[in-house]
Amino acid sequence: MPDTIQPADLGFFSALANAGSLSGAARELGITTSAVSKHLTLMESRVGVPLVNRTTRRMGLTPEGELYLEHARRILGDIDAMEELLGSARSTPKGLLRINATLGFGRSHVAPLVSRFAQKHPQVEVQLQLSVNPPALTDDSYDVCIRFGAPPDARVIARHLAPNRRLLCATPAYLARHGTPRVPRDLMQHNCIGIRQGEEAYGVWRLTHGRGRSATTESVRVRGNLTTNDGEIAVKWALDGHGILMRAEWDIERYLRSGRLVQVLPQYATPDADIHAVYPPRHQHAARVRAFVDFMAASFSQMAGSART
Repeated sequence: MPDTIQPADLGFFSALANAGSLSGAARELGITTSAVSKHLTLMESRVGVPLVNRTTRRMGLTPEGELYLEHARRILGDIDAMEELLGSARSTPKGLLRINATLGFGRSHVAPLVSRFAQKHPQVEVQLQLSVNPPALTDDSYDVCIRFGAPPDARVIARHLAPNRRLLCATPAYLARHGTPRVPRDLMQHNCIGIRQGEEAYGVWRLTHGRGRSATTESVRVRGNLTTNDGEIAVKWALDGHGILMRAEWDIERYLRSGRLVQVLPQYATPDADIHAVYPPRHQHAARVRAFVDFMAASFSQMAGSART
């Protein structure tokens, strides 16, 4: 069955899955919706099984479609890697670069850097996807993910971009009204702004005092009347004086400098949230991935240096 799967089908089906609909794929590919439907029907006829469940409003992949997509993306990635190793693309970044980042940090820090990167490398087509919860590290939908904290999966490459501490903070007015916590358990008497993101345990703050073998960590279950899954909203609530917030230094550093927020329990450390660029090992030779990760590392280093001066 030499014609069961054709090379052109791989890119077509990957674009269809990314678009999420026949009409979306048509816009992405620059063809009509009927042409997309016809191509898909021919593919399914050749492989002998349905690949897509169609409804009037949405489409979903069948188990066979999921398997087809997994292999199609791997094959396309291998082709890109081979082209870059054998051709001029090895030194010239070009092609599609799919990036994922979290909503708040992606909007405020990653998106502006992507704009600068695109100006520097016009042959790279960048797709930036922001999400509340980061995708699984083994998800092949993205070439590079910007993540916080140490990646737990050894099957990916993690490039450290910048240090990033989580800090407790509140407005001076809130602390004047409600008092300043002296030890971690004092937080239980305060209104603490909650953030539900990722797989982290919600409502439990861990604070460490001391270093090395003498370090002790205390877990405090906090509560408050405001909770969100958007870090930017949580920062605004803290600025409005609603309570105490635990947030990454990159998101609140300018407010600490201006005095609009002050650090709470500065003698205690919370879990680090260092910034990493995470990508599959097979992408490490792709010029567009290398160029983007190097660009991000240099940009974050420059921003961190500017903040210290």
